[in-house]
Formats: sequence, C-alpha cells, structure tokens
Amino acid sequence: MTDDRTPRAVPQGRLTRMLRLGGLAGGIGGRALATGARQLATGQRPRAHDMFVTPGNAARLAGQLAQMRGAAMKMGQLISMEAGDFLPPELTQIMARLRADADPMPPKQLQRVLDAAWGEGWLRHFQRFQVRPIAAASIGQVHRALTRDGRDLAIKVQYPGVRASIDSDIDNMALLMRIPGLLPPGVDLPPLIAEARAQLHAEADYAREAEQMRLYAANLAGRDEFLLPVPDDQFSTPDVLAMDFIDSRPIETLADAPQPVRDRAATHLAQLVIEELFRFDLMQTDPNFANYRWQPDDAHPAGGRIVLLDFGATRGFSAPVAPRYLALLRAALAGDREAIRQAAIAIGYFRADTDPAHQDMLMAMMDLAFAPLRAGGVMDMGSSDIPRQVADLAMQVASTRARAEMPPPEILFLHRKIGGLYLLLARLRARVDLDALIPPDALDEMLRARAQP
Repeated sequence: MTDDRTPRAVPQGRLTRMLRLGGLAGGIGGRALATGARQLATGQRPRAHDMFVTPGNAARLAGQLAQMRGAAMKMGQLISMEAGDFLPPELTQIMARLRADADPMPPKQLQRVLDAAWGEGWLRHFQRFQVRPIAAASIGQVHRALTRDGRDLAIKVQYPGVRASIDSDIDNMALLMRIPGLLPPGVDLPPLIAEARAQLHAEADYAREAEQMRLYAANLAGRDEFLLPVPDDQFSTPDVLAMDFIDSRPIETLADAPQPVRDRAATHLAQLVIEELFRFDLMQTDPNFANYRWQPDDAHPAGGRIVLLDFGATRGFSAPVAPRYLALLRAALAGDREAIRQAAIAIGYFRADTDPAHQDMLMAMMDLAFAPLRAGGVMDMGSSDIPRQVADLAMQVASTRARAEMPPPEILFLHRKIGGLYLLLARLRARVDLDALIPPDALDEMLRARAQP
C-alpha cells in the first residue's frame, strides 16, 4: 500500500530524465573521489568498490529511481534482484525499497492523465473514484472506483511519459550501472539491457496486458483455487487498464492461517509455476509479493482462493527451455553428474570450456538445490537453510573469478520467478510434498500435450 509515501510528480521529458540520472551519476562519482582522497590521506589504498558502493550512494540511487518511476525504477529493481547476492547486506536492504511501492503521483498530475485518456468531466461516469492509489509501482498506480451502474473496478493508470522514455531511460541506466562495484564483475550487460528493454515495452502496453490476462485465465479455466480480474473494455485505453476489483488480502497474511491452509496454498502456487513453464509456456515473471493476494473462504476446500494480479511481465520462453529443464531435472533426480553437467551447459549456466573449478562450484550449487527433490517427502520451506547455503556458494563463486558467467536473460527472468516463489513459501512457513509436486512423467506429458496442434 502507499499510505506512507509522499506524492511526487513523475519527471517527464527525455532531457529532464537524462539530467536527473546524469546528476545522480555525477554526484556518486564526486563522493567516490572524496572518499578515495580521504583514504589516501590516511595511508590506505582505496578500492573502487568501497568508494562507489556505499550505503549513502545506494540510498540516493534508490530514492531517485523511486521518484522517477518508469524504466529507471524497473532497472533499479533488476539490479537489486539480480545482484542481491553479490552486494553487501546493507546495500541490498536499501535497494530492496525499489521492490516495494513507488511514490504516487500528485492528484493534479493524475487528473491530467485521466483527462487525456477519458476526456474532461470523466467523474460523471463514477459514483466514487478513490484518488489515493491503493498501489503504486514502477510503471503505473492503481485506483479503486465504483461506476454509475455499480461495477467495482481497479484502474491502473500509467505514469505520464513512461512509454516514451523507456529507451532513453534504459540507455542512461546502462551507463549508470557501469559505476564500479555496482554489479558483479563481468556481468554481460548488453543482453540483460536488451531483455529489460523488451520487457518494459511489453509492460507499458496495456492492451497487450489485457490480452495476456485473458489468455492466462483461459489456461486456468475450471481451476477455482485461483481468481483473476477481468479487463473492463469501456475504461481501458493505451494509458489506463481497468479491471474488476477483487476484494482480497495481502498473500503474507496467510502466514497466520492454520498449517493445512498454508500448505495447500503453497502447493497450488508451486504447481502453478511448474505449469507456467511446462504446460502453458506463459509465465508471470514478476516475483513481487503484491502480485499475489488471498481471498478467504471457509466454504472452499482450500480455505480460500489465490488472487493473481499484474500480467504486464507475462512472457513465454524459447522452444528449447522447457525440455532442457526437464532433462536437468531427470539427471538431478537420477544423481547423474555428467548428465547434469550437459544439461547445465545446454541451458547456459556455463560453457563446456569453462574452468573446471568454476564448473565444480556451480555444480555444487545445483546439487544443493536438487537435494530435497532427490530425498523426496515433505519439505518445510520455512526452516530450510538451502537458500543461505546457495547464497554462500554464490559469494564464493563471485570472489574467486575475474568475470561472472551469466545465463541467457530469459533464464534470469525464470530464476527471478522461482526465487520469488521460494521466498514467498518460506514467508508462509509452508510444507510441500515434493513427491506429489514434481512427477517427471507428468512433466513429460505436459510437454507432449503442449506440442499438440
């Protein structure tokens, strides 16, 4: 929710936004030089990472990006998600602000956007329009409204100038991300930038999001454990996406529910990610907890329904991805190390000629991740320390190599979704029956069914 955020106008115009990012980069550079000079004066040898990546600089970066919104904020979110395991903990905590709500735009700016979308006097269509947004993110903010004929709507309003500023914001953020120490050494920026650019253009296309919402709902037809909003065509425009409002609670409130309710919800969420990859070839790749809600219902067998929101980041994958992950899963369950290695190379985790010591560390990370699946039975997500062990190994990998090896960008977005799911299930302190969750024969059947015309 946005109750604790001060409304701030969204900076508009390419030049204005470029100057904001340029001034931010210059300020960070100036403070880094001053830090280095102080260290030299005391006989210390300054390191670029220590000079540039400081809590103060991270706080300024997060604050400025949260105010700019749009592609600039979205790229900051990618930094915090993809580099989180490599940044010092205090910086990760500050940058995590970008994964929470953005600053809402002031009412006057909101009115100008809606005047342009709906024409002046648009309030006559509503019994009530809640000016204070119920949510605010990087691309737009959401308002609740009641129409004259009684429809309860959630209305997502895109920030002004966001669509037009995507390319320039991305280019400027690419320069900003080259600040020494901000990203792990050797991260291959161009493909990540290209993928982020494509995703942001897709997220800013509200007509596309409405289509994706309908397509996703069709994949879940007959599944009453999930609820999705239905787009409202009357009030939807290129800058506004209207949909029916679903009364629900934050998904995190499930943490206080009885254990069986938490476990069933967790199983449904985990099964959904599997189906997104293997059955639908359609995945909502934004792992923000706010994209999941909970609607309690004592009469429902699961104790309620999971509400799914925000389909701007929905995407498919290239044809080989799902079969290669199935091959990796089969090899991991069989404990076949060479087959795991070949599957990892096919996916793009490392190359055949990658240094053997580096391969061994990455293989050790995979061994940790797949250990619960090989053991089978019920896994307590809240008490597992596997994520910490994997993070420790990731830090070791980062500290022992001059350059990072980054898998293809589409794999990074898949990892974001899987990592976000794990964090959510851990937050719910849920238990999941792994044997029932991932039967390889069922996954193979999903792929065969998907291949049918």
